Amino acid sequence: MSDVIERVAALPPLRDVLAKHELWAQKSLGQNFLLDLNLTRRIAREGSASGETIVEVGPGPGGLTRALFLEGATHVIAIERDHRALPALEEIAAAAQGRLHVIEGDALATDYRELVGSDGGRIIANLPYNVATPLLTGWLTPPDWPAWWRSLTLMFQKEVAERIVAEPGSKAYGRLAVLAQWRCHAHILFEVPPRAFLPPPKVTSAVVRLEPRPDAVKVAPSALEAVTASAFGQRRKMLRQSLKQAFRQPEAVLEACGIAPTRRAEEIPVAGFLDLARIYEELERSSS
Repeated sequence: MSDVIERVAALPPLRDVLAKHELWAQKSLGQNFLLDLNLTRRIAREGSASGETIVEVGPGPGGLTRALFLEGATHVIAIERDHRALPALEEIAAAAQGRLHVIEGDALATDYRELVGSDGGRIIANLPYNVATPLLTGWLTPPDWPAWWRSLTLMFQKEVAERIVAEPGSKAYGRLAVLAQWRCHAHILFEVPPRAFLPPPKVTSAVVRLEPRPDAVKVAPSALEAVTASAFGQRRKMLRQSLKQAFRQPEAVLEACGIAPTRRAEEIPVAGFLDLARIYEELERSSS
């Protein structure tokens, strides 16, 4: 492994790689490249890369990919849909001596469990902004739990990161917070200023770590998504009104869950939504 670290450390600077391959970030792909090796290595360390199989989405020129190996990752699976980035990633693959597996494809359509195998791994990524939320949602809602991954360490726009970790009663609290905190412990590790990227985005970013709860309440993800979509779809309204899309008699359901019908979605803790989802699931099952 030390030989791989030496080879990766000896690769040319990323700015030289970008110029060599004429690889410039494309807004249409949600790309913002991280070139600061100190920052990418911090992300790799916070993601517990050492000794692990790591899945990385949207590696671009491979700044974080390099850092993963420098921090001791034993195997990296990088999924990249931009064919322009492949030559730069191939150079890292050569230095990594077979420990980097590059897949050209759509991360949203990838079967990760099949890709990683029974041993599982961790996901560490600077996610493309335009697919970050649907990717996270997909990783949080497999039918089987715990999932194949042992942790997620992901870069988001700060606003999205705050929505993931938001507490009930806050403006940021919504569907994403309920979904993430149902099955995970989630917290923001640190913020990343726009100047750290090329090109600099107009917003601050933040790195979030999510670790699975092995004892997460068992309920169908589709049921929880239906209930939260209804409740937060009209978040200014009382639940007795907003939940009419999910339940024919929302007041009776709320009473069964011990929730006042005059409360609003942003006031309800995750446990309350799980109770609602269980009833939704039971009603769906009885009507089928």
